[in-house]
Amino acid sequence: MSVSLSKSGLEDAAVIHAMQIKAFLPLLENYRDYDTSPANEPIDLIVNRMNQSFTQYYLINSDDEAVGAIRIVKRDNQVYRISPLFVVPEHQGKGIAQQVFAIIEQKYSDAKRWELATVLQEAGNCHLYEKMGYKRTEFSQVVNDKMTLIGYEKIMEIQR
Repeated sequence: MSVSLSKSGLEDAAVIHAMQIKAFLPLLENYRDYDTSPANEPIDLIVNRMNQSFTQYYLINSDDEAVGAIRIVKRDNQVYRISPLFVVPEHQGKGIAQQVFAIIEQKYSDAKRWELATVLQEAGNCHLYEKMGYKRTEFSQVVNDKMTLIGYEKIMEIQR
C-alpha cells in the first residue's frame, strides 16, 4: 500500500467535504455533537479555510485513490496544528494515518511543535496519537454529556 499526500485546492473542496462527512458521521451519530462535528460542517467552511493564507489542505491518497484529507494550520513560532485529519471508514485501520504523520513531519521539517485535538472517548484515536509521539496537554473541553475534546502536542527534536 502506497500512501501519499497531494496539495489540494478549491477544485477539491467538494471531494474533501463528502469524505469528511463520511468519516465523521459515525462519531456524530454516537456523540450527537451537532455544533462541533466536522460531519455537520457546510462546504463553505472548507472553502473559507482553503482561502486562508496560513492553511493547507492535502488529499490523502492510498494506491492513487483519495481516502481522506488533512488540514495543516501554520501558527506562530514554527508551530503547526492538524485540524482535521480523517480517513474514510472503509480505509481506517490500515496504518494510513501513521504514514500521513511521517509524511507531514518530513514535509514540515521546520516544525518545533505539532498540536491537535481529539475526542477523549475515542480510545483508538488517542492510542494512535500517543503511538506517534504525541503527549496529552491540559486542554479539555466538555462538548456534551457523551463527549470531551482533549489536546495533544508533539515537541520536535531540533534538527542540526
